[in-house]
Amino acid sequence: MAGSGATSSASGRSPAGAKKVSARSGAKATSGSTNRAASKAKSGSKGKSAAWSVPRPVRRIQARSDFDGDLGQWPFTIPAIRQLITEGLDFGQATILVGENGSGKSTLVEALAEAYGFNPEGGSTGAMHLTHRTESGLADDLTLSRGPGAARGGYFLRAETMHGLYTYLEEVGAGAFHAMSHGESFLEVIETRAFGRNGQPAPGLYLFDEVESALSFSSSLRVLATLRELLTEERVQIVLATHSPILAALPGATIIELTSEGFRTADWADLELVVNERYFLTDPQRFLRHLAP
Repeated sequence: MAGSGATSSASGRSPAGAKKVSARSGAKATSGSTNRAASKAKSGSKGKSAAWSVPRPVRRIQARSDFDGDLGQWPFTIPAIRQLITEGLDFGQATILVGENGSGKSTLVEALAEAYGFNPEGGSTGAMHLTHRTESGLADDLTLSRGPGAARGGYFLRAETMHGLYTYLEEVGAGAFHAMSHGESFLEVIETRAFGRNGQPAPGLYLFDEVESALSFSSSLRVLATLRELLTEERVQIVLATHSPILAALPGATIIELTSEGFRTADWADLELVVNERYFLTDPQRFLRHLAP
């Protein structure tokens, strides 16, 4: 899969004026390329095998074998969710979900959280609070493939329900987050829930749904650094839904772009959210003159 650090392949064209290569040299070059390709494929196979040997909390999510939902009803009318049902989705150590509002990012993350055992309104697997259920019933139609011996813990942070989560945590004596700013409280939750008392990353699944709404530019960089530190523990797994080009740049992550046609892997530099923000920052007036007064 292409990740945020993927590179483009070079063009196969020969530069103008290049010298002709003899048949023998060409055959030798072809043989060398074939050997290198075979070696690369073998190495890639070993890499994938090694990656799958790590006990990830979630390796894959897919429809239950007895799925009988109506694909003509929401949320299956969302192209990305329909593709999830028909094809499933594999997860590596870090996965970034990007896409327009309504593309299905939050629906997918909420379903993954609930299927894993998290409270759908955020928190750990032991959080018991509930305000008003707005989640789809998608989790009931899904099944997870877990890595043998993988950690069962983790945390789910969801911007939409953070206020209710903070109230619950204060009621059970687990923090005073309402006394902090929105951004400060979010950073405090990550740094206290994702790391152990020894300061080391705690193995488990960490889900984040559009949490950047609380963050300034510098705070976003701090979160990015924290996520990088989390990933130094190979038994940590991160799934992040975001509109932030900063958080989407998490090194080593696989980026999944949700579109009007479904979902696909993408490179960071090619994402609409990156391209459009770059254009806007270069020339804001180019955009502003097209907006209604």
